[in-house]
Amino acid sequence: MSEQPRRPGQDGEPERHADTGPGSAPPSVTSDPLPPAADEEPKTSDAVPSTPDEVSKSTDVETETTDAERKTTDVETETTAAERKTADGDAARHDGQQPASQGERWAADDPSADVLEDLSSASPVGRLAATVERLSREVRAAQAEAEGRALVELAKGVLVERLKCGPAQAARQLAQLAEQAQVTPLELAVDVINQAARDRMSEVTEAFLAATRAADEAETESAAVRLRAAESGVLAADDTQAVADALLEQALRPLGAVAVAIWAAGSDGSLTLAGSAGFSPAEATRWRYVPPDVVTVARRGLIEREGQWITTLGGTGLPSIGLHHHPDGGRAALPAGTGGRIHGVLEIAWPAPLAPQPPQIVRQVEALAELCAHTLETYAPPRGAAHEPRVLPDAAELMDLADGLHDPALVLVPHLDGDGHLVDFRIQHVNSRFLDPAGRPRAVVNGALLLEAYPMAAGDSELFQRVERVYATGEPFRARRMNLTALVDQVPLSAVADISISRHGTSVLLIWRIEDEAARLASLLQHAQRLGRIGGFEENVLTGEITWNGQLFDLYGRSQTSIPVALEELPVHAHPDDGVSIRRFLRTLLHHRRPAAAAFRLQRPDGVTRHIRIVAEPVLDTDDRLLLVRGAYQDISAQHWTEVALAATRDQLAHTEQQATERNRLTLQLQHAIMPPTQAPLQVSGLQVAVRYRPAETEQLVGGDWYDAVVLPSRKVLLCVGDVAGHGIEAATSMVVLRNALRGLAVTGAGPGQLLSWLNIVAHHLTGAVTATAVCGLYDPVKRTLRWARAGHLPPVLVRDTEADPLPLVKGLLLGAVPEAVYEETELQLEPGDTLLMYTDGLVERRDRPVEESLTHLLTTARTASSTLDQQLDRLLTYSKSDTDDDTCIVGIRVG
Repeated sequence: MSEQPRRPGQDGEPERHADTGPGSAPPSVTSDPLPPAADEEPKTSDAVPSTPDEVSKSTDVETETTDAERKTTDVETETTAAERKTADGDAARHDGQQPASQGERWAADDPSADVLEDLSSASPVGRLAATVERLSREVRAAQAEAEGRALVELAKGVLVERLKCGPAQAARQLAQLAEQAQVTPLELAVDVINQAARDRMSEVTEAFLAATRAADEAETESAAVRLRAAESGVLAADDTQAVADALLEQALRPLGAVAVAIWAAGSDGSLTLAGSAGFSPAEATRWRYVPPDVVTVARRGLIEREGQWITTLGGTGLPSIGLHHHPDGGRAALPAGTGGRIHGVLEIAWPAPLAPQPPQIVRQVEALAELCAHTLETYAPPRGAAHEPRVLPDAAELMDLADGLHDPALVLVPHLDGDGHLVDFRIQHVNSRFLDPAGRPRAVVNGALLLEAYPMAAGDSELFQRVERVYATGEPFRARRMNLTALVDQVPLSAVADISISRHGTSVLLIWRIEDEAARLASLLQHAQRLGRIGGFEENVLTGEITWNGQLFDLYGRSQTSIPVALEELPVHAHPDDGVSIRRFLRTLLHHRRPAAAAFRLQRPDGVTRHIRIVAEPVLDTDDRLLLVRGAYQDISAQHWTEVALAATRDQLAHTEQQATERNRLTLQLQHAIMPPTQAPLQVSGLQVAVRYRPAETEQLVGGDWYDAVVLPSRKVLLCVGDVAGHGIEAATSMVVLRNALRGLAVTGAGPGQLLSWLNIVAHHLTGAVTATAVCGLYDPVKRTLRWARAGHLPPVLVRDTEADPLPLVKGLLLGAVPEAVYEETELQLEPGDTLLMYTDGLVERRDRPVEESLTHLLTTARTASSTLDQQLDRLLTYSKSDTDDDTCIVGIRVG
């Protein structure tokens, strides 16, 4: 059965409307001013009692209200007692017969209430459990009401001053406004306080409201209530510990936080844990003081004024309180300051990674940090023995532990100054294994301060800083091969040691193991043998005793407990083909008593064959008698197979190189046979013809560039250059086919365009589908005209007087690209003294320049006047800037 809405104050419970429709937005006190009293002019400023009489009246009214409320509370207590008696007497009550009590209303909303009712009817124990559950709900509701009562009373006081009315009228006004706005009296009270205060809390609430106005405004109201409730709890708290509890319960736990720490900043940069909530007492004890030089999350929040918002604490590597409980959780550390002065840090812990927070949440946390600053402003850390860390009596347990160690150990206890700050550590105990690096006896070191006994500990080794950090954080420290320096008569003596520092209770155990030279050399030899796969042995020929190291057992594939193999038994474990070399090795070593070496294949019990090199020497006594033999085995399997692979590779490379050389030689011979570098001059009246061919400098890049200049039966001159794609013998043979085919086709008397069309068919069908570029021209000596066409090639260059320009492009696809193609041709009228140049791309092509830039350089070189045509072609080859190492062909004609 659903409950009927009640007016505020009915049954001692504020009215709560959970089903308020979206269309009935509650009027906000922050936006609409409070209605003034009938006899009062509207006021715009915040009103506070300005005279002693007004203050006295307000105080009297509040005292009367408090007395009335106390009486009401007594009545409610009697009512609760009566209800408890009724429940114990199994009194049945049905819905609708009488007003439901506050506990029953919560029971209707609680899913566990039905279960408790079933238990109540089952047994007396069930009825008792139901009663306890109901009373617990009532206690929680009373606590919540008490926490908000201060805010409600403060809002009543604001209304009393604003409306110039009495407390009772202010209470009725507050209830009526809450009913009209369809909010609880507590939420309306917070709204009234925000309007009257205009402080940081109200600014945060307005910013939150502006950011979430389109969303659920109930969340905004609850945020405002949380902030004001937290503020009320902080103001009512008598110490920083109570402040931490109030912040966590009232404001931070709804944000998902699980713990909070309030740090007080000292004048020396140290941090003192002033209060914490959510952390265990042991964790709070361990973190009660952080020295100035220890970098923690709170230290970062103190240094950076914007604060620290850390997604995952474990990813930063920074120590902090509760690190082991929430290593992957998020952290926030914000400076707690007011009036331009930082008094401490507010640190908040989340159990899971912290996502980026919206600005309104950040402002809420900053407002809470400002609340902490007001408390820390008057905070005074305890002094004297109460603040000094307690030391175990004589550190007896830690001393017994240190005496049982085989390494030198010191038991350190903190030494504090008059203000309770850590300044040094006193050496409480020195164990019996202790060896001072400076050679001092134990009695001199025992009882002294650490920095007095070892002043160099605060130097480059940072030993003192390490001890201080371990004492502050509780995290142990381990280091290998750390330099320790001691002063002996003002002379620094250094030693290398392995360091271990750990905290036990309030004492610190410092252990160091100074590196022994013999042990260091033995360790070095062991690592060298392991890396070199070397196993050592020693065999006494008189007693037959054989000593192997562990590496040699591994080489043989035998266990460490097996019997070593004697040298005379070596042929049994070697490959049969290596018997001769092993016997020669043994004869030289044992009979001739000279050092010897041999290489053989060792057959292991697991079926693996290893290539081994053995080196040994005899050891003789004073009478030159053989006492023992010592030596070493080395696994050279990797080296052997590498040499085999290299030998095979060298043979293959030599064969390939020989084949490539022969192939290139034949290709070059073929190319030179068909395309000689120079050609005998043509005898044509009124025309000079010259050709140049420059092969590639690298033999592997023999290409398919070709040229031709021949007089046809019609007395016309055929001029052409071409370039077959690719290099090698395939390109050279394709060039021969195209060159000879063009010569044969030119005899027919066809024009350049038709010749290129036929040559395209030859390239596509008769040469394995090669592609090539070409320029073909027919010069008529009588008319001094040149008909020419191109197939994807660079156009010829005409040099006339002092000008050099490429001929206008005509359309023409490269040869072999398509089965059939049509090529456009054009005619050029030449004049006496004109020079025409045809060339392949090897003359101008560059890797780092565009072709237009290379052509410009070619035209500049061609403009330079030369006495003869041959000199002009040689000049073009000499000043060419091409860098592709490709073949180059040039055909030039000069009209006489």
